[in-house]
Amino acid sequence: MMNAIMTSARNGLHGMISMILLMIIWEIVCRAGLVAPIILPAPSDVFIELFREAGWYAVQAWHTLLITLAGFACAVAGGVLIAVALVSSRFFERYFYPLIIAFNSIPKVALAPLFVIWLGTGSEPKILIAFMIAVFAVIIDTVHGLRSVPPDLIDLGRVLKGSSLDFFLKVKFPSALPSIVAGLKVALSLALVGTIVGEFVSSQQGLGYIIMSAQGSFDTVRVFASLFILALMGMALYGLLAWVERRIMAGRRRHE
Repeated sequence: MMNAIMTSARNGLHGMISMILLMIIWEIVCRAGLVAPIILPAPSDVFIELFREAGWYAVQAWHTLLITLAGFACAVAGGVLIAVALVSSRFFERYFYPLIIAFNSIPKVALAPLFVIWLGTGSEPKILIAFMIAVFAVIIDTVHGLRSVPPDLIDLGRVLKGSSLDFFLKVKFPSALPSIVAGLKVALSLALVGTIVGEFVSSQQGLGYIIMSAQGSFDTVRVFASLFILALMGMALYGLLAWVERRIMAGRRRHE
């Protein structure tokens, strides 16, 4: 456990050094006049914008975060249930899995205007878009994990002669957790993408709304400020999920 923490700390330090070097080079290029400010603003201008309007950006970021988490939670619950149904029922797999694949092939951006027409301009269509974009990753990795249970564990479950529910909760699901968590990592990023897409289509709040409104006035500083917050938000959410994964895996090792 301590080795994993030290490795994560070293990786974080290396990433921070790389980011600082990138910012320095970026600042030098912009201050040297090699790129027009409307194309690429200097990092210092972006940070000044963030500092000057910190409260406003915090409110918009909070709105985007809540929508993202709601869409992600729906994707986790719905994706796991659908995956369990696919693995448990040949009928469900035969008749519904092709529909799931076909629906996932439709660009969600094309569906976003319909969701706005059906559900209005509130939070609901944005949550639904985040859910639709993220849920397929949960389904695929959960199905893969549930179908990749080692044969010796399946034999052990049969020997113990427990109920099907006990076998699923105590053998199949814990064994599939690494694959499920991998799917959750992808789904979390996709939920954030879905939220921004929803805010692009129809919103008066959120970081996506800031980007779209700044686009109309060619305010690239404000666009980059929003992108910077989105990058921090994505990394924080991913780091939190990675921490949860380490805790789950450590708990599994203690019980093995």
